[in-house]
Amino acid sequence: MIASAAPIARDALALAPGLIYVNHAAVGVLPCATRDALHAMIDDHASRGVLGVWPREAALPAYRRRVGAFVGGRADEVALLRNTGDGATVIAQGLGLAAGDEIISGANEFGANVYPWLVLRERGVHVRLLDAPRERMTPDALRAAIGPATKLVSVSWVSFDDGYRHDLSALAEVAHAAGAWFVVDAIQGLGAFPLDVASTGVDALYAGGAKWLMALQGVSFLWLREGLLDRLALALPGWRSVADIWNFLDYGQPPAPNASRFEGGTPNVIGALSLATSMDLLAAAGVDRIGEHVVALTDRLCDGLAARGYVLDSDRSRAEVKSGIVRFHRDGLDPIALGKRLGQANICVTYRANGIRVSPHGYNTPDEIDAILEALP
Repeated sequence: MIASAAPIARDALALAPGLIYVNHAAVGVLPCATRDALHAMIDDHASRGVLGVWPREAALPAYRRRVGAFVGGRADEVALLRNTGDGATVIAQGLGLAAGDEIISGANEFGANVYPWLVLRERGVHVRLLDAPRERMTPDALRAAIGPATKLVSVSWVSFDDGYRHDLSALAEVAHAAGAWFVVDAIQGLGAFPLDVASTGVDALYAGGAKWLMALQGVSFLWLREGLLDRLALALPGWRSVADIWNFLDYGQPPAPNASRFEGGTPNVIGALSLATSMDLLAAAGVDRIGEHVVALTDRLCDGLAARGYVLDSDRSRAEVKSGIVRFHRDGLDPIALGKRLGQANICVTYRANGIRVSPHGYNTPDEIDAILEALP
């Protein structure tokens, strides 16, 4: 059942007239409030230089506080970084893993959550990739795979390819029972679904802002639970990694006492502004309401696809594994040609050789889903 009004008002966005945009698993759209905040910063930078930039730079602690609150954490647990892979890299390079240690992840992870771990093979770390999607990382599958050598388990909350949503709380319980850290790439779920780091039990959460969080490209965040924050070495320091960043010549001072130490040099201030502003809009709309709306839209899409003879590549068998991502194909139809056909109908989706990927957000409507179905042969 789809609510009569979308959680995110359409006039909060400046989408091109007639465009059906259902491609948030690729790049989201900027809300008007975010666009206006960025324009104001750019104008101030252009007209006043440091006088225009400084108020936003001075607001970095407030941006971290807003990011932390969005996931149920604290400002001192948040680092503002460039991209999702940066978060994984901070952990991979700081945890001090060595020959004989093991990391478990999945074979269908996006590269941002694979390469930071794979590079540790050079140190003799064993990176074990479960045969996903054939073998999903369920609690039972992880329990069968994990062992005394496993030091860390990493998974995407939502699979970028087919939208499978993992049970983070259950996986964290299995990982912790074996003495392993549990870290999560949240980019394909956060903003579309609520997540609370306390109740899920994750040790680290990292996500870029440019998809469901509706922020700029080139900005991300890393949230670290206190125990892991204290455990990580500072492998990629910069001038802002220290306790007093304005005491420029005191090279012997300790690192910053919070997660900001991992930001290194000057952060992407305008990106952080976009992230905090868009998170405010999502929080005001109610991320739980957004999640319900998105699932209702994708259910409607899946029902229509099945009625038209298309094959669903996404697991929709249980409510808890559903997400905002649906991938589908039809035997005998070229997905690339089909994706281009949708584009000609002013419908923006992702299309690859393995199928069409549709990913609506909290402002999309049932009429738009029906228009997608009507545009399919």
